[in-house]
Amino acid sequence: MSDPLRILIAEDVDLVAEAFAALLGTEPGFEVVARVGRGDEVAAAAERTNPDVALLDVDMPGATGIEATAQLSRVRPDCKVLLLTSLPGSGHIPRALAAGASGYVVKSMSATQLIDAIRSVASGRTVIDPQLAADALRSGPSPLTEREVQLLRLVDRGLDTETIAREMFLTKGTVRNYLSTVMTKMDVTTRGQAVATARGHGWL
Repeated sequence: MSDPLRILIAEDVDLVAEAFAALLGTEPGFEVVARVGRGDEVAAAAERTNPDVALLDVDMPGATGIEATAQLSRVRPDCKVLLLTSLPGSGHIPRALAAGASGYVVKSMSATQLIDAIRSVASGRTVIDPQLAADALRSGPSPLTEREVQLLRLVDRGLDTETIAREMFLTKGTVRNYLSTVMTKMDVTTRGQAVATARGHGWL
């Protein structure tokens, strides 16, 4: 009899994490070896527990699921990563795959689909939600640089230009120039529209 698949779960909503753990803990051939609630706890937990598959929420405190994937790929490159999202938009998919993820699926999938996805990535295949994959092909890659994404995340927190400048170690004029470039790229006229557009495409 083969050894069970060792699974790490990273999810910051306790109810969701408990549901995943309960589901996977009763599935034959699966063993949940770790559960964390922050992205910046994933790599250390993986080093302690040696999982075969990491099930990571895309949107977590401490580090995003994609950032955690990159960290995990450095310390446990043989661990497969399946990212789960409830966020709209498909813009994260290229970054997720570049970081080392083997799968990117939606949380609204059925239990059977989730189990099949875990087995697929464990066997070396790549699993992408079909609708998200189609959306990604239609919308193309994100036009935003990492610096511009950082800027929009600070705008989304409600910070003013002066505070953003301090956070990013820039002058206020440079921040305004960045914002102008971002709004031009997105063909919008306000900061709020820029954030909403970026979030709608999954670029934040």
